[in-house]
Amino acid sequence: MPGTKHAVLSPSSSHIWLACPPSARFASGFPDEDSQFARQGTEAHSLCQHKLETALGRETADPVPGMEFHDQEMEEASSDYALFVTEALAEMRGRCPDPQVLIEQKLDFSRWVPEGFGYGDCIIAGDGEARVIDFKYGLGVLVEADRNTQMMCYALGALELLDPLYDMKRISMTIFQPRRENVSTFSMSREELLDWADNVLAPAAALAFEGKGDYRAGDHCRFCRARSVCRARAEHNLEMARYDFRMPDSLEDPEIEAILARVDEFIAWAGDIKDHALSEALKGKAYSGFKVVEGRSVRRYTDEGKAADAVSDAGFDPYERKILGITAMSSLLGKKKFEEILGPLVYKAPGKPALVPESDRRPAMETAREDFKVMEE
Repeated sequence: MPGTKHAVLSPSSSHIWLACPPSARFASGFPDEDSQFARQGTEAHSLCQHKLETALGRETADPVPGMEFHDQEMEEASSDYALFVTEALAEMRGRCPDPQVLIEQKLDFSRWVPEGFGYGDCIIAGDGEARVIDFKYGLGVLVEADRNTQMMCYALGALELLDPLYDMKRISMTIFQPRRENVSTFSMSREELLDWADNVLAPAAALAFEGKGDYRAGDHCRFCRARSVCRARAEHNLEMARYDFRMPDSLEDPEIEAILARVDEFIAWAGDIKDHALSEALKGKAYSGFKVVEGRSVRRYTDEGKAADAVSDAGFDPYERKILGITAMSSLLGKKKFEEILGPLVYKAPGKPALVPESDRRPAMETAREDFKVMEE
């Protein structure tokens, strides 16, 4: 894996500073969150790199012995990634006899972003085209390639590096997110990419680098390190306070629609405020009217083995027997064997109804109102 140095205007946070330029400098004063999920993702990337380089016949050290989060799921995800890339390379060889494969390549796009650079998981370059592939191990957020600004920054870096050799006409960008069964690809011409870089990316990056421009709150705030204390985000969410929930007795539909459009963002903001306040209170800060208390907990055995032996000695069976869950069983058998043995015996129940914006990709459910229309007809 490459070094840990990050650019001030990193490609991974480009969707934040493009929307809110001054946030880059503001957020730089807050510590980077070194979460378990981030460390797990770093290890998964290391394993992907190792497996891909091995598949290409390159010498590489196995990172598994030093890993904390290595498991069967990570093994399968990294193998799927290596297979996906080698298949993409074989496809490129059908159009170009000598394509180039770059792994964890440093990509410089500082022509548009001051000090701008990042590391591309994999770039495959051939005559007139390049393919940028990015591995995502995260499970919580589905990542799309369509006009993904991180990927477009990588594409610019690939264009800068490889255009003299391959005369790039088109670049495709692929997100490979195996734990979400998501392979998303977006393609654009050289002209389209450069037009975006000159007219959208460069002006916003110049403001962001200087810490200038207007603060703008939105969905991007949830990924910003300064999200808990940002005044612009607070004012944006506190606009909801203009709704008087007591007068009239019932809200009108337009009012409900306005609240629905903002309620998830409001809840996320309120949660961030609570987390920040608790963190500060644990460090000794006092908030008027609040105190830190010990939360609820559950009883646990101090030593499960000794507890089981004690119950067995008393003449009772301390164990319960139940079938492994879907995820654990899939890890035990492997995906292919799981489908062979248990495919016909597995079903997915309908999910709990959820009210989401129309932009959501999931198809709309048939509601009671629609059922009633059918009955009338």
